[in-house]
Amino acid sequence: MSAVEISCVVTAGADPQALRRSVESVVAQTMRATEAVVVLGLTVTASPATGRATGRATGRAVGVDDDPESAAEDVRAVADELAALDPARVRIVTSGAETPTTAVLRNHGLDQARGRYVIVLGEGERLQRDACRNLWEAAERSGTELAAGRWTRRAGRRAKEQPPARLVESELYACSRTVEALSEAPELVVADALVTGFCVRTALLEREGLRYAEDLERGEVLFGVQLAATAGRIALTPNLIVSGRAAEDPAGTLEGQLAAHVRVAQLPLLQADTALREARDRAFLADQLVPLARQFPKLDADDRARAAALVAALPAARTDPDLRLDLPPLERVCLQLLADGDAEGALAAGYALGRPGAVTSALTERDGRVYWGTAPPDDPRARAALDVTELGHQYQPLADTPLLNHLTHCGQEGDRLVLEGRLPTPLQLRSSEVPLTATLEFLVRGTDGRLVFRTPVDEVWRDSDALRWRAAVDIGALLRVGGARDRVCDPHFALHTPDGTTTGPLFLERDRVEAAGHFRARPRRGRLFGDSWKPYVTVKHHLALQLHARRRSGRLAAAAVHYLTHFRPARKAKRLVKGVRRRFDRIFARSVKTRVYNRLLIRLPVRKGSVVFESHMGKCYGDSPRAIHEELRAQGRRGVRCTWSYATSADGFPTDATLVRRLSWRYLWALARAQYWVDNQGFPLDLKKPAATTYLQTWHGSAYKRMGFAESRIKAQNASERDKLSAALARFDHFLVRSEHDVATLARDYRQPAESLVACGYPRNDRLVRARAADESQGRFPRPAVAADLGIPDHRKVVLYAPTFRGMPKKGRTTQLPLDVRQFAERFGDEYVLLVRAHYLESAALPVCPPGTVIDVSGHHDVSELLCLADALITDYSSIMFDYALLDRPMVFFTPDLDAYVAERGSYFDLRAEAPGPVVETGDELLRAMDELKQSDATYRADRACFAEKFGGYESGQAARTALDVLFAGRPRR
Repeated sequence: MSAVEISCVVTAGADPQALRRSVESVVAQTMRATEAVVVLGLTVTASPATGRATGRATGRAVGVDDDPESAAEDVRAVADELAALDPARVRIVTSGAETPTTAVLRNHGLDQARGRYVIVLGEGERLQRDACRNLWEAAERSGTELAAGRWTRRAGRRAKEQPPARLVESELYACSRTVEALSEAPELVVADALVTGFCVRTALLEREGLRYAEDLERGEVLFGVQLAATAGRIALTPNLIVSGRAAEDPAGTLEGQLAAHVRVAQLPLLQADTALREARDRAFLADQLVPLARQFPKLDADDRARAAALVAALPAARTDPDLRLDLPPLERVCLQLLADGDAEGALAAGYALGRPGAVTSALTERDGRVYWGTAPPDDPRARAALDVTELGHQYQPLADTPLLNHLTHCGQEGDRLVLEGRLPTPLQLRSSEVPLTATLEFLVRGTDGRLVFRTPVDEVWRDSDALRWRAAVDIGALLRVGGARDRVCDPHFALHTPDGTTTGPLFLERDRVEAAGHFRARPRRGRLFGDSWKPYVTVKHHLALQLHARRRSGRLAAAAVHYLTHFRPARKAKRLVKGVRRRFDRIFARSVKTRVYNRLLIRLPVRKGSVVFESHMGKCYGDSPRAIHEELRAQGRRGVRCTWSYATSADGFPTDATLVRRLSWRYLWALARAQYWVDNQGFPLDLKKPAATTYLQTWHGSAYKRMGFAESRIKAQNASERDKLSAALARFDHFLVRSEHDVATLARDYRQPAESLVACGYPRNDRLVRARAADESQGRFPRPAVAADLGIPDHRKVVLYAPTFRGMPKKGRTTQLPLDVRQFAERFGDEYVLLVRAHYLESAALPVCPPGTVIDVSGHHDVSELLCLADALITDYSSIMFDYALLDRPMVFFTPDLDAYVAERGSYFDLRAEAPGPVVETGDELLRAMDELKQSDATYRADRACFAEKFGGYESGQAARTALDVLFAGRPRR
């Protein structure tokens, strides 16, 4: 190995601490044959991510009042310090260019590099400790001249760094591999993957004459594509290489991004490959221009106009409407308005992007479609870009339609706050005969809506495609707050019509609030708490009013309160209170509760006849535990005390039972003293079962995918984790099975002994067995009562869509259903009502559809009631298929990811071979299967009978009674 294998070029901007972080990350590399080439300019350079010079060590922006020479001295001092600490690995070179842009400095660094490979770091970017070693080994092992790995960028002041979403979704760096051609990894060009996080052989740069374009602000974009085009073979590694890349600023870097994008499109590689060029254009629209539109509400009018003009000046091929067809409707609208140079229209669309469901512009209906704006263009492609029919605004009730209340004036007339606004006329109010009234509601922040001050709006009138209003409010007389804590008010505009009321905040550009001054305030507790209201614009771009103290007495009182709450004894008292509170909170910590339960509560004597029921970890009152409870209630057994656990809300749980919140102290007390446990999934794994307690595990479904110790996830766990699972499963005294398939799969892979198995079927399915008998004897009508509760008319058939669990949604986000619910409703809405039931561990947001065509029943407690109601079932790999087969009604299996799902989770049988209904993998195939449902019903009748017998052979309709007999007659296993 030569003295220097990798040279890391670090360009110095105006932030000395950013330079320190970058150079220190190079010096800390585990591969010692690396050097840091620190490139300095004669003046302060621009930040490559923002195009603005950043500040000195404090990180503030360099402005008119800052001294560039002083900033350069600070940077030079840090560079000298780092070079003195490790002179063998840190070299300082200085560019003599008169205008040392980032590209100029980088090129000078490339010229001065001594290593066989070169890495280029932007301002503040940091190498991971093994980054150089990982890249070097990947390149040497594969014999390539270019190696690249993952990188992350900052996402905000406190947000965790994230990699670009497109790189994550494409799984570009999912594993170590060598790319022989760009067609194997087009994301290298499409997603700007090589702007950082790569090392390139110096010989390649010299041979091809590759350097950063000095006339481009974002030269790294063009340079990365050129590298990918000339390298031929590229080594990719899944390791994280670079972190700390500057956060994206779509508005601040727009001009540079546009110029770089146009230059990349002119490269021979993209000129020769139309598909690659269009893919990059689509990615640029989604990754650069859509975020720009989201940023529009934060920009002032001049910046918005400048940004729209820059986008409009792009070559038409770069923003062709056909490139946007795959985007969501609001994103298509934003891009069309930006391409047209419509800054104000893009502002409204950008506001709507951050507030789903809001109507922020006039809408037009034509030929059964809904378009953005008042006059859809004649060009079919441009008109398609403004088609927002699928947003469902035409179906939304007015009360569920938030509107963009755009303040056009915020001023002062004496002691009155004068507000004038405009809001788009929703489709429901197009008729001029609909009477309109409005009020302003001032919600006091921190009171959860309990304290609201209301005043009528003086004028509301129609103006072309908008509603306009004006109000003059005596703020001092209206807002009689206490003054101590209630110091901020958020005004909302409420529009009242005969069909309902829609309420929303007031949108205001930041530069318009300056026209409003201060307004007299009269707090109930006196003016020492504040004497004036000051309007301001919140982070979400809404008008708010804050109580201020302008008089000397108020300022002195505020200063005194601040001193009393912040001087040393007060700070000590606060810390003491927080410490006591933390200690008190520990009493309710899960770990403390578990220890107390397992060491103390479990020693308590059981309470004879007490039963604790739980279904799906307390999320519902349903499934087999409900069926057993209802059978117990019907039998009227004496001396039995029933307790049900609930996870978050007790709504829908039986009122004649004791209800306890899951994992509360009352819950643990009930479990410790219960003679019987009944559930369908498992009480908390770390809770031991009392010796005198009998545990009946009903389970929640037969298995298609591999379960228990047959799961690859469980196999990958260490021995201690598997032992914990074994101990939890050993608590079961009785385990219900519904067929020999359950014995050979669930019972085996959950390691249940033969003596614990109860071959009676699932109690929840007793209802289905009875419903099948009723169908054969008296037909399908009358329908179950749940049909009337859901508002389903008798002439419409019912289809239940119930997909399986696909993993927990992250950060509270909803999951994307495989089925296109809107398309189904448009195609079959006149014939079917679609009931959508997401898995109980997931949540799914449904699109707005025509009224009565789609109903979300995910919150319905008992799925058996829905199965009895449904005329057909659409599912995928869910165990609901085994239950519904008992009804002998048609099923369709919509499995767009069947092969991938089986490869990941494993399966106990071949679904394509054994499914008692058509197995389809695309949306079009599903629609055809529904068209042919009547024919396939007869075709698959014999298959359904065999399927029901194979997977539900023990189902007799008496499972609840049998389970109760076993429960009360049996003894706990030791």
